[in-house]
Parts: sequence; structure tokens; C-alpha cells
Amino acid sequence: MSVRTIQRGGARWYVHPELDVKLPSVTSILNMIPKPFLAYWQAKMVAELAVDSLNIVAQMAARDRAGAVDYLKGAATRYTRVRARLGSDAHDLFERLLRGEHVARVHPDLEPYKAAFLEFLALFQPELVHAEDVCWSDTHGYAGSFDAIIRVRLAEDGTPDPDGEPHLLIVDWKTSKDTYPDVSLQLAAYRHADRIIKADGTELPMPELDGAAVLHVTADGWAFKPVASGKAVFAVFRTLQDVFRWDRETSKTVIGRPVATGSQTLITGTQRRAR
Repeated sequence: MSVRTIQRGGARWYVHPELDVKLPSVTSILNMIPKPFLAYWQAKMVAELAVDSLNIVAQMAARDRAGAVDYLKGAATRYTRVRARLGSDAHDLFERLLRGEHVARVHPDLEPYKAAFLEFLALFQPELVHAEDVCWSDTHGYAGSFDAIIRVRLAEDGTPDPDGEPHLLIVDWKTSKDTYPDVSLQLAAYRHADRIIKADGTELPMPELDGAAVLHVTADGWAFKPVASGKAVFAVFRTLQDVFRWDRETSKTVIGRPVATGSQTLITGTQRRAR
């Protein structure tokens, strides 16, 4: 039996196939990081859609004002959904290519991603160790799905070298506009998990990793970047776990029942004179 996931209270949880245990996902814990820029980005998406579609929006509003409002406020969600679908399709493609599958034809939108990933494979010649498995931490209480653990040979400066030293790395594929610092927290969490649970339910100890990296692939090219994932970064992730527990559990217990109440409403002199 494999690990399954459920959604509870806006968070994703991993359910162990045999034990009566569920753990919060790494990504749900990372959602505790404040993202004030998102409000500006969402407002910008709505404003751009409104300006670029003035006539259409005006016609919609004349027939159905509420529908026009929904159309505008959904701009960011629709964009995110399209990008998420592309990212999911790209991840599926990368796994197939990494496993050595011959993928003859892909959607035109995926062609540049396929070409970029094939370049990466040709240059680094990675040996696949694990792909799309679940990391599970009994010690710290979280779980997550990682993209791959690979072995690559690198020169002392970190560049690919077929005669270099082998390095066992946990890697994440990113197809977003840029790579962001929280990928370091994500990979540190995976790296410091206790074990790996494979799709068939087989459990293995998390191997001793040499480091972490992210492969950033866009329609314009790719870049393979080392990512810090040591104890200092992991300590920050553990702090976010505390915030997650505060948000989900502790915050609901800190305010007690009223020890005294009153029902009289004070009427000020200003209010009396206004009557």
C-alpha cells in the first residue's frame, strides 16, 4: 500500500499506509512564510485584465455585474492553475526522461522543457536513485514528496565531470519564473527526513546525502544550482513547524472562557443629545 494524501483545513496531510498516523506536508508548513508580495501581484493581475479587456468587461457587467466581478477577481487563480498544469506535465515528462523512457512527442508548450532536460541529462549523466517517492519524518513529524535523488560526478568546482567524485544529491525540478529561497527549506526538510516510502509501500532509510540542488527549467533555458540544505537551514524549517502548530492547534487554546460578562450597553452623552 502506498502513502495517500488528504486535505484538512486548507493544509495537505500524508497518511501512512499501515500506521494510524497522518503528518503535515512540507509544502503546507512552508506556507507559513509570509508572502506580502502576493497581494500586490494579485491586484496587478486583476488591474491588467480589466485594462486589457475594458470593452468585454463592460459588456459582461451590463448583463451580469456579479459575473463580471467574479471574472476579474479570478485572474490570478486562472493564471496559477495554467502554470500549475504546465509544471505538473513538465514534472511527469522529466521523470519519464530520467528513467530512460523514450518520449517521442509532447505538447508544443512542453517542447522547450523537453529539449532543456535532455541537455541536462547529456551534460550531467545522472544516475537515478529515487524518483517521486515520499520522505517521512517520525522524529520531527512531517512528510513530503521529493522529485528525485540522483548521483552525479562533479569536479571540485561543482561542474559536471565524468571522472569527478560521485555526489548523491536530492534535487527539485522548478518551472516557475525564478528560483526562490524557500526551495532551500523544502530540500532541507526532505534531506533530514528519517525514511523513504516508495509507491509500493516499501520503506528505506533516508540515505546519507552529499547535498541538494535545483534544476530550474523555463521555456528559455535551464540552470542547475546548488542549494543549501544543512542544519542551519533545517532549523528554520523547524521554526516554521512551530508556527504551523500555532496556527492549527495552539492558537485555538490560548483564549479561555469568559470569567465575567456584562449585557449593559453604555450610552454616551453625545448619543443622548442626538435623540
